[in-house]
Amino acid sequence: MILLFIGSVLLIFGIQAARQESPLTRLAGTIRIAGIVLLIIGASSSMFKIIDAGQVGVKTLFGKVEDEVLYSGLNVINPLMEVTNFDVKTQNYTMSGVHDEGDKSGDDAIRVLSADGLEVIIDLSVLYKVQANEAPRILKEIGKDYTDKIVRPVSRTAIRDNAVYYDAVALYSTKRQEFQDKIYKTISESFAKRGLVLEQLLVRNITLPESVKKTIESKINAEQEAQKMTFVLQKERQEAERKRVEAQGIADYQRILSTGLSDKQLQYEAIKAQKELAQSPNAKIIIMGNGKTAPILIGGN
Repeated sequence: MILLFIGSVLLIFGIQAARQESPLTRLAGTIRIAGIVLLIIGASSSMFKIIDAGQVGVKTLFGKVEDEVLYSGLNVINPLMEVTNFDVKTQNYTMSGVHDEGDKSGDDAIRVLSADGLEVIIDLSVLYKVQANEAPRILKEIGKDYTDKIVRPVSRTAIRDNAVYYDAVALYSTKRQEFQDKIYKTISESFAKRGLVLEQLLVRNITLPESVKKTIESKINAEQEAQKMTFVLQKERQEAERKRVEAQGIADYQRILSTGLSDKQLQYEAIKAQKELAQSPNAKIIIMGNGKTAPILIGGN
């Protein structure tokens, strides 16, 4: 555009100089040629517009935004038009309580009040992109600073509006995924109305008040102790059952011995034992009883 302007001025000045008698009259032809050359160069550079990959271009002519979108590659346009590039790749906007971790320096975490009136601190990352065919509307209605005008305030408002339906502990544990799904739906619908696409929403961290943390830790410790005691009691019951079964087995054995063996069976067992001793190669002296008393072993090797 600058070359076109300068070339036009030189061309007009050269034409005027040629019509008037002045010291510049003899340079009028050179000035006109220079103006024409600048016009050609300016028109050529303005007519051909290269759009990089992952971007689209929005044309503007004297403040009026054209609906046609320029896509990546080489495009031929009206040399008087201006082109504003929009990034249509996935973008990340992070709001974090950690210094210099988010898009804003310092503590940029979202502080919300839960249903039980406690302050909960939430770190959030929003993955989004510009819908290519909506770039002209975004330029007309929002401008290029859509991150500060739409992404940031819509996300923070959605978090606050939905957090009031959950208790602090539920947000931290059992209802975390449900909470994330709800705010995803809210933000996605709001983005779609403004030409943006929400790709993913990441609740990176939920920080509870210190008093609630201590309460949760105490509860967890108590549950762990209860589980440990349950295990110990179960082990003791199993040991008691084992001893009971063992004692019952010994009692049954003794009962069988006392009631199941007759005198003749005992004599028979004694004779078998004496026979085995007699067949032993070791020398020994055996004094036999009268059948009612056990034999006595006096000597042996």
